[in-house]
Amino acid sequence: MGIGIVWLMPVHPIGKVGRKGALGSPYAVRDYFAVSPEFGTLDDLRHLVQTAHALGMKVLLDWVANHTSRDNALIAEHPDWYQHDTAGQLVPPVPDWTDVVALDYTSRAMRRYMTDALSWWLRETDIDGYRCDVAGLVPTDFWDETRPVLDAIKPIFMLAEWDELYPSGGLSWEEFDSDTRLLEKAFDMSFGLRLHYLLDRIAEGHATLADIDTYLAAEREKYPPTVYLMHFTSNHDVNSWDGTEYERLGPLAQPFAVLTALLPGMPMLYSGQEAGLNRRLEFFGHDTIEWGDFPLQDFYTRLFQLRKTHAALANGDPASQLRRLPGPADTYAFTRSKGDAAVLCAVNIAAEARAVPAVAGQWRDLFSDEAMTLSPGQPLEVPAHGWQVLVAEPAASQPSALIIG
Repeated sequence: MGIGIVWLMPVHPIGKVGRKGALGSPYAVRDYFAVSPEFGTLDDLRHLVQTAHALGMKVLLDWVANHTSRDNALIAEHPDWYQHDTAGQLVPPVPDWTDVVALDYTSRAMRRYMTDALSWWLRETDIDGYRCDVAGLVPTDFWDETRPVLDAIKPIFMLAEWDELYPSGGLSWEEFDSDTRLLEKAFDMSFGLRLHYLLDRIAEGHATLADIDTYLAAEREKYPPTVYLMHFTSNHDVNSWDGTEYERLGPLAQPFAVLTALLPGMPMLYSGQEAGLNRRLEFFGHDTIEWGDFPLQDFYTRLFQLRKTHAALANGDPASQLRRLPGPADTYAFTRSKGDAAVLCAVNIAAEARAVPAVAGQWRDLFSDEAMTLSPGQPLEVPAHGWQVLVAEPAASQPSALIIG
């Protein structure tokens, strides 16, 4: 399908004290050096990583550095490693997270322990990095100090669950500072939460497609083009708490999947999306995905393979140019080009077909494989609640024609 990284949610044993639901939250870690029997053994994890590597894929492990379960042995062994209130009681990071308690990063000993644990999994399982839960709640200097230690074991990839472009890093509690500077030294990528929630608001009718331009401008103002964020229409939190992409986006689920795949950034596929998963998964229980016959496998494969192989779509490439195309307000069209390689993307959120001014040249339709020649001024018809993705063959396209004001 063109997917190069597999991100595993936490594999550690889940806390039992104060757990939510039948299984509890996988983010309530009871033992940082163990695998939950629900998933198998440490050797099973090693086998999974080895198999992924043989397929040319990387594996990230979800890491919870901010808090532990209420029955983690560290509480009894090192109570000074935790935050306490004025009455001396352990405290959760936020009031609603009653099943976990916050670690105290003023403790140098606790920091060393956490770095040692992160190092242990790299050495023992050969994983390729981490997705770090609520990374912005952990002091940035911890991540900055730890990254070189981990890279000395093997070069890794670090994904932060955070977004400095979104208030409070995507959380709804104002006391958290989103200006964490996580992408300067420690992390390779963070979540694109602001774009995700913007797409939700567009589908609800509370924002417009033109607001995407405002978002992209804010991203460029905040970051150089070499920085990229992770974009998605669903993930484990969104699916369980906000609803499936079909609940939230309705007929725009696939058009917006096209946008998240082709705008600058790295697209993410949540487990089951390629199978057309259309129900919320239980977060605190054992809930399995019905895989069926993968009705959207070809859809995502074409997008991700294009993303993986096309010169104009490389992640963090400052030489790749994005140009907006004019069109009706209920369409969003753009080109991404590098030299004579180009991709044209247009989506239509209206219930009727729309025409957008296209770019003259020789193109190939990504989904039909049909070759087409567009003349100057010729409109491109985009189906109702649909999309068009055209690919310019490098030897034939005219890059000067792609500079659209």
